[in-house]
Amino acid sequence: MENESKKYDCSRGCSVERNEGGELECNYRPGCCKLEVYDWLSGVNQEQFKEFFEVRFKNTRKGIYRNASGQSVKTGDMVIVEAANGHDLGIVTLEGPIVGRQMKCKRINPETYEFKKIYRKAKPFDIERWQEAIAREHETMIRSRQIAAELGLEMKIGDVEFQGDGTKAIFYYIADGRVDFRQLIKVFAEEFRIRIEMKQIGARQEAGLIGGLGVCGRELCCSNYISSFQSITTSAARVQDLSLNPQKLAGQCGKLKCCLNYETAVYMDAQSRIPKVYEPLEFEDGLAYLMKTDILSETMYFSYDQSSLANLYPVYAEDVWEIIKMNRRGEKPASLKSDDVPAAPEFVTAVGDDAINRFDEARKRKKKKKKPAQKQGPKPEGQAPAEALATPKAEGQKGNGGQKGENGPKNGPKNDNRGGQKGERREDRGERREDRGDRGERRGGNRGGRSHHNNRGGDRPKKEQ
Repeated sequence: MENESKKYDCSRGCSVERNEGGELECNYRPGCCKLEVYDWLSGVNQEQFKEFFEVRFKNTRKGIYRNASGQSVKTGDMVIVEAANGHDLGIVTLEGPIVGRQMKCKRINPETYEFKKIYRKAKPFDIERWQEAIAREHETMIRSRQIAAELGLEMKIGDVEFQGDGTKAIFYYIADGRVDFRQLIKVFAEEFRIRIEMKQIGARQEAGLIGGLGVCGRELCCSNYISSFQSITTSAARVQDLSLNPQKLAGQCGKLKCCLNYETAVYMDAQSRIPKVYEPLEFEDGLAYLMKTDILSETMYFSYDQSSLANLYPVYAEDVWEIIKMNRRGEKPASLKSDDVPAAPEFVTAVGDDAINRFDEARKRKKKKKKPAQKQGPKPEGQAPAEALATPKAEGQKGNGGQKGENGPKNGPKNDNRGGQKGERREDRGERREDRGDRGERRGGNRGGRSHHNNRGGDRPKKEQ
């Protein structure tokens, strides 16, 4: 039952459950929020930063506060902090000298910056009120979207965050242009009975709030760890030699993918060592044209045929620099051709990968059985009998095999033996055909003088009626 009553709030990085006495307990869960920062200076004490703490609220915001209460505050405590109107509840996530590093990163001068105060640690009553306000966030967001649609405003409300005391709510909205939401704020104030604050966010921040999986199969970077978004242009795709296809370069937010900037510096460094070839290289056996370039391996592929990718010769970028210098001096290298086989363009076919039956065992083909030879009866009148047809073959008329064996001057005794054997085989065939002809005559005589082919259509006695 304890596991069922325990709830995890990853948007704030905490878990909430009720103890045996019925009171709510909120525990800090490090690493559960995208705004998490690893404290690599844990255990190091510096007196100038002992009063400063980083307090985190929802996934969208966190700030640095000064402990003016004098209470002992540590990482993971729920604290009541100062707000513009009323007070707010947050979680302490960083303390000590690492907070000084964060202030330096955000360009905050501790001597001139006006820090908001930490009043005290949160009590069970404060946590109860905070959880009640959190429970209203989803319903408020759905209702606010309906009101914006009824007013005909071209905007989308992406998220709602309630203040810890439940008296104020921040509405995060997305809009392409400028929106006049003065009437919307009035309707919200009457509907929800709270103070309203409208905050505009971009499409990337919206994707970070909603979350999801990218084409790489991992969680979206904007919902995992990215909090500050950099500008991304198509020049990053050109540097990496990617096709300018908006469907492949755009992420779920509809903008260019943030990961395009990850390898841009590596490609720019590699391209600085690759020469730009505007004209074909001159060799003694012809002109070599640049067909493609492998940027990371710093290899350039040339071909003597400008219209074909069949025979490509790889040349390192360092060697191409030397060849260009030689051509400028009027010198021509011997050739790109060598004993090695020219490199073929890398191509992997995916045909058949999606076939459903690719894992099935191949079926063995059944051999067709030969049909038995049909028995033939005597030929009808007007044709030569079987004896007349078989007799000349028996004598070896076809090429006169026997005569070849006797008169063949070229082959000698081998042809003589072959001719004799052929003649004997033909005589045996003639005798077999004579026997078949006799059998056909006997059957025909027994069945009313009809031939073997017409034995089923003979005269049959009719039944007496």
